[in-house]
Amino acid sequence: MRIRIKGARVIDPGNFDDKKDIIIKNHLIEAIVDPEDNKSSIDVETIDAKGMIVVPGLIDIHVHLREPGHEYKETIETGLKAAARGGFTAICSMPNTNPVNDNSQVTKFIINRANELGLSRVYPAGAITQGSAGRTLAEIYDMKKAGIVACTDDGKPLENSNLMRRALEYCKGLNIPILVHAEDMSLADGGSMNEGPPATLLGIKGIPNAAETIMVVRDILLSELTGAQVHFCHISTKESVEAIRQAKKRGVNITCETAPHYFTLTDEDAKDYNTNFKMNPPLRSKEDKKAVIQGLIDGTIDLIASDHAPHSKIEKDVEFDRAAFGIVGLETSLPLSLKLVRDGFLSMQDLVNKMAKNPGKLIGIKNDINPGNIADLTIIDLDESFEINPETFKSKSINTPFGGFKARGNTFLTMVNGKVVYSR
Repeated sequence: MRIRIKGARVIDPGNFDDKKDIIIKNHLIEAIVDPEDNKSSIDVETIDAKGMIVVPGLIDIHVHLREPGHEYKETIETGLKAAARGGFTAICSMPNTNPVNDNSQVTKFIINRANELGLSRVYPAGAITQGSAGRTLAEIYDMKKAGIVACTDDGKPLENSNLMRRALEYCKGLNIPILVHAEDMSLADGGSMNEGPPATLLGIKGIPNAAETIMVVRDILLSELTGAQVHFCHISTKESVEAIRQAKKRGVNITCETAPHYFTLTDEDAKDYNTNFKMNPPLRSKEDKKAVIQGLIDGTIDLIASDHAPHSKIEKDVEFDRAAFGIVGLETSLPLSLKLVRDGFLSMQDLVNKMAKNPGKLIGIKNDINPGNIADLTIIDLDESFEINPETFKSKSINTPFGGFKARGNTFLTMVNGKVVYSR
């Protein structure tokens, strides 16, 4: 049985952007043909995608699946169902599970569980240090053999500069990037939102921009020193964007991401002590939001990632300063990012690069739409208008600030390995 995706505009930046039909057989893209071509018309299941776009499968480079250890927040199964609904054919999972993914056994568990489910693909990131405690390097080589694609102590910045240097040198030899959570903990010092007038008005301790930017600058310098690849997670400040911009001009081996909440919301939106607006880094000022959007426009910011961080009501239905940092994002990332296209900040090709091609490049996945390649595809309905309703999420958690947001454009279908894993 063949599948024919019919009537869509196919966008694969650097490859083509045209109205084509895609024929899939045995998990692979068999052919890309003109809509009038009747090739393989016998024994074909047709997916009517008229008026929609087909893009290489979206990849989210920054996802917290919580399993093993925190299954009450999210499981690998519920996380991957949320990913598929969000249009993501693959995700990179963060290692801050319990036990921490700092050894090959945990890495294999995550990969094997994902393979059993047959939903979106999982490419785990392993911890840089044992237990993400920042003292001794983890078993990085063993994890690489088991299947990790990057290293990070995400959520816990590696404050020892010499240990960071050694980690960079080690990962350079293994040809994997280090994903940096850039935060000077002594400056953050128990803060709960951005340091600025809104925090003062609410009486909440703030986190200054410098807490992020100081560590960004440090790791730019360490990347220059070692030649190793550094990828900065969830960039949120104007100073960080500018530091990365200047470093790239010097040819430093760095990339970075931002998340939809940093180009959609500001600290002024964090009203009424609503803990769904509490994330780390925190929502920043209007000036920072503008700088993030400009960084996306000029290519300083390479990709968009959700930083999907599910929490139960146990962690969120408490006082603001006691609540856990983080929001879910797999099922809102695409519609929020499509607004950048509607507002004229990015072209559709730019967005596909930032949500599919560049994330794939970072972790060594080539997800081109070409005959002979695996059929990992996302079909997007640009005209679907809807209201974001957390109660309909596939994720186990609903901690989002976007409930009730009016959105336009969403996933119509997600295909992994030639199999439909989500269809509206």
